[in-house]
Amino acid sequence: MSEPLKLGLEALVDVLKAAGEPTRLRLLALLDGGDLTVTDLTEILGQSQPRISRHLKLLGEAELIERYQEGAWAYFRLKQDGKAAMLVRALLKHVSENDPTILRDGERLSQVKHQRAERAQAYFSRNAAEWDELRRLHAADEEVDAAVIRLLGSQPIDSLLDLGTGTGRILELLSGLYRRATGVDASRDMLSVARANLDKSRITKATVRHADILNLPFEGQDFDLVTIHQVLHFFDQPEIAIAEAARMLRPGGRLVVIDLAPHTLEYLRDEHAHVRLGFSHQAMSDWLRKAGLDVEQVVDLHPGQQSGQGLTVTVWLARDPRRLMASQTSEGAEPTFAGRV
Repeated sequence: MSEPLKLGLEALVDVLKAAGEPTRLRLLALLDGGDLTVTDLTEILGQSQPRISRHLKLLGEAELIERYQEGAWAYFRLKQDGKAAMLVRALLKHVSENDPTILRDGERLSQVKHQRAERAQAYFSRNAAEWDELRRLHAADEEVDAAVIRLLGSQPIDSLLDLGTGTGRILELLSGLYRRATGVDASRDMLSVARANLDKSRITKATVRHADILNLPFEGQDFDLVTIHQVLHFFDQPEIAIAEAARMLRPGGRLVVIDLAPHTLEYLRDEHAHVRLGFSHQAMSDWLRKAGLDVEQVVDLHPGQQSGQGLTVTVWLARDPRRLMASQTSEGAEPTFAGRV
């Protein structure tokens, strides 16, 4: 049996005061299910925006929820860490799912998420032809996913950061491994798709944010896994993104980069905004080492014969060595290069 959560008397009273009001408890229950805006919450609860904003302010001051800005919109969600948030999560487990108010809130939340999914699907449909064309060029997504899973193994992931999250594919793929996850992307349309996909998969321990992966708005050394999936070929200086990813890693943390191997399909520059035509083992390994990481394994995934002029996808696995130095038997060991898996 796990140890009970211990808070000082004053801190415990503050948490109970913040959560112990019907509207605020309803807000906490809703935000436990994912990221929502003030507009979403006013629609669900049927209360005025100033009233909802005041309750959110009190919950934020008690460190029970977190707020982040995305353009003109502010999103809120239940905090993932901290004793106060852990206590609230325990309290929410005692709320009956058959309570009439909770049932009604849940129905309205489902309507809000359905509208979100419809908007995301409209954007996805407008771009589906382009994405399908690119997917046909390289190894199947399922093959790439399987390779990533094999490289990572079954080791639990405390915190995941997915850079350039796109549709949230990595957040869904690794949801069985991580305790909490954050996906960032520069496209608000893609974030809408990612949120809809997380809603559909009922993944509530992941959140997505609008951010520049070259200048991340997070404290360093906060993640034990960072992933960059098919993003770096859009950057003129991908080594900056790699250095920023390395800054996010805890000692001993891992970085997984999935991108294209060198190719000659020049039309991808003009028609699909690719800046770099793939990356060699040597170039990527040099950038990873310059960022202070040790390259542990590199895997090439070749396209099937039906792809014709296909593209090879490469997966690089690197690690922050700071926690591993004592266990190394020799320095300067070469990474393990694997062929098709």
